Amino acid sequence: MFAAPMIPAFYPPRRILMGPGPSDVHPQVLAAQAKPIIGHLDPLFVSMMDELKQLLQYAFQTRNEMTLAISAPGSAGMEACFVNLVEAGDKVIVCRNGVFGERMRQNVERCGGIAVTVDFKWGEPVQPAAVEALLKDHPDARFLAFVHAETSTGALSDAKALCALAKRYGCLTIVDAVTSLGGVELRVDEWGIDAIYSGSQKCLSCVPGLSPISFSAAAVAKITARTTPVQSWFLDQSLVMAYWSGGAKRAYHHTAPVNALYALHESLRLLAAEGLENAWARHQAMHQELRVGLEQLGIAFVVEEPYRLPQLNAIYIPQGIDDAKVRATLLNEFNLEIGAGLGELAGKAWRIGLMGFGARRENIALCLHALRQLLN
Repeated sequence: MFAAPMIPAFYPPRRILMGPGPSDVHPQVLAAQAKPIIGHLDPLFVSMMDELKQLLQYAFQTRNEMTLAISAPGSAGMEACFVNLVEAGDKVIVCRNGVFGERMRQNVERCGGIAVTVDFKWGEPVQPAAVEALLKDHPDARFLAFVHAETSTGALSDAKALCALAKRYGCLTIVDAVTSLGGVELRVDEWGIDAIYSGSQKCLSCVPGLSPISFSAAAVAKITARTTPVQSWFLDQSLVMAYWSGGAKRAYHHTAPVNALYALHESLRLLAAEGLENAWARHQAMHQELRVGLEQLGIAFVVEEPYRLPQLNAIYIPQGIDDAKVRATLLNEFNLEIGAGLGELAGKAWRIGLMGFGARRENIALCLHALRQLLN
């Protein structure tokens, strides 16, 4: 018989999270997660789910009936959109300007779809003119997939213009809003977005592990008209929607992460109380404060100003600076986390997050103070 391991309880430090996610979580959200657990089919929990759905519709700015939170992180939200919509042989125009556009391509091909890629330099937004040229060349394309806010580079693309192009050429849109939801302007219904997914741990300042998604009526019609089963049973929205549909009677699908959904409910409630446009403006104002301080330190941004994400600031590492050593010192001496570069920007850039509850003056002041000390 194996001896029982004598392991002490785990007590994490209270870090200041200014990386690409997870972000700082509001104390009320942490407290919400600690509320007593009840059954996931309990009438009171079902009532809370109805409220959560309304709050998600507000955050996405949509009336889509199929709006819910998948019981898994944003990567599962991405996969849910692709496996439900894309069938074998479907052609998908995929825009790549960073890590997550490439993940879209991989999802298309795992579904048996045909991915036609259009590439842009890392740090640049998706350019509508190049996308339109590809749509003209591929009139049989069924979908246009792109990342609204590319987390790997800090670049913001024009989702409104891209969705208008897709409609003009008869395509449904699949949009990655993992880093944009709650941080920058996003209007699902007004812009005509068909399928969109996000994550709980970015600008919503909730605990990781949930993925808000929404499907338009046109996307639902495509799912309903499938000629083959969805490859994933767990992510099949025709099954899970019966669990999220309104009313007291819910079809059992899986045991929902009850306490995590408490936390998402509270984070979305706080967002609604602040007001979406106020939240967007706060992220922009905090970005400008950080920008001024970084420029005083001689640090340059990866992305040109008109296309920068206020909530995800990708900056070039000054010449001669040890990337890993600086980040380790920030963590160990200042209790502050910033993100490393990904892909083409690995070792060349840092990513400083100003997301949700983390977009605060005191965080910016500490980050600039710490960098000033270390870089000098």
